[in-house]
Amino acid sequence: MESLPLRSARGRWVVLAATLASAIAFLDGSVVNVALRPIALDLDATLVDLQWVVNAYMLTLASLILVGGSLGDRRGRRRVFVVGIAWFGAASVACGLAQGVEQLVVARGLQGIGAALLAPGSLALIQSLIAAEDRARAIGYWSAWSGVAGAVGPLLGGWLVEALSWRWVFFINVPVAAAVIAIALRRVPESRPAAGQGRFDVPGAALGVVALGGITVALIQGLWPAAVVGAVAAVAFVVVEARTPHPMVPLGIFADRTFSVVNVATFLIYAALGAVTFFLVLQLQVVAGYGPLAAGAATIPFTLLLLVFSPRVGTLLDRTGPRPLMALGPALAAVGVALLAGIPDDASYLTDVLPGVLAFGAGITLLVTPLTATVLAAAPAEHVGLASGVNNAVARAAGLLAIAALPALVGLDGELVADTFGAGYTRAMWWCAGLLLLGAAGSGVLLPGRRARAADVTT
Repeated sequence: MESLPLRSARGRWVVLAATLASAIAFLDGSVVNVALRPIALDLDATLVDLQWVVNAYMLTLASLILVGGSLGDRRGRRRVFVVGIAWFGAASVACGLAQGVEQLVVARGLQGIGAALLAPGSLALIQSLIAAEDRARAIGYWSAWSGVAGAVGPLLGGWLVEALSWRWVFFINVPVAAAVIAIALRRVPESRPAAGQGRFDVPGAALGVVALGGITVALIQGLWPAAVVGAVAAVAFVVVEARTPHPMVPLGIFADRTFSVVNVATFLIYAALGAVTFFLVLQLQVVAGYGPLAAGAATIPFTLLLLVFSPRVGTLLDRTGPRPLMALGPALAAVGVALLAGIPDDASYLTDVLPGVLAFGAGITLLVTPLTATVLAAAPAEHVGLASGVNNAVARAAGLLAIAALPALVGLDGELVADTFGAGYTRAMWWCAGLLLLGAAGSGVLLPGRRARAADVTT
């Protein structure tokens, strides 16, 4: 398989296509959070409805992202990547045209299927096509420029909501998807293993969907029989994967301690990240009285830090290895969350919001590139799509379960009322700070000091 230097034209096209695709996911997440309050007002949606608007997407994405990685490894990473982009664009149109909460939730679920096909492919293309000595730097650029969408997204989304309608936060995905398809088909070579990998693991894929879906329904709706179904499916998934000759998730991949530790840290950190972004924008609008544009703009410094400093963190990873960065990053992010927990109803942005956003953003910036590079480096070459899929699935499942569980855990349900929401928001932020500190402690104790320097990312 051809190895492309980052300085070559084809190498840069690969990184651009992967980054734009990832940017769609960043844009969708940040923009939809800004639009939640207007969606609630327009479609008469409750907090539970808004949980499903977010989680229908996260559920199908987290459940099927392993399928996306596995399909890419078997059928061609570029091919599956392009199908995912096209699907995502079409589902975005369906979201924008939805006339009720139920239609929007279904369309969001379809959107998540497209994201599950494109997300693992974006990193797998970089890992399999870019020259070994340039991969960590390429991942740094991927992290940084994906953050451009995160930086522009809240501001753009707030403007679209106020100037046009919340529906345009979905329509904006369509031109980006079209550009990615054009670049991928014309400029990105196909990437797949030399040998076939056997039959596709349909039972494993189905059990994964049922497991995560059952648990999510139980957490949001309180239907505990669904939790039993989910738990049984989860156990059955492990049994099937251990016995099938061609598993979707070869359990042996978790024998590598670094791979397992990083995925546990990913779960804790991304649970907090998903919940913070969900609750913060609602707190600013429901309690502090910010409009969609102001609430969206409030989080811009977070993504600007990712944009500016992620490539430098990739270079720093060469010198330090992952452990110090993945311990310090979540700890610093926890400080930011603690500062954000105290946002009052008359919040001043400069004194009550910005310090917490900066500390949180700095912490996440320190850990994203080391986490990504380390989890990919720990996997064998033939399973790079799988490794990306597993880590993405863990991250998405973490956000899904946090958003499903925390509202009820902190006493929030029903209508979005300022008095009750503010108290629940504060409790939710302290839960998130605790998750981040657990991620920092686990990384600091269990990760090797120099295992996955950027120069070692050669698989």
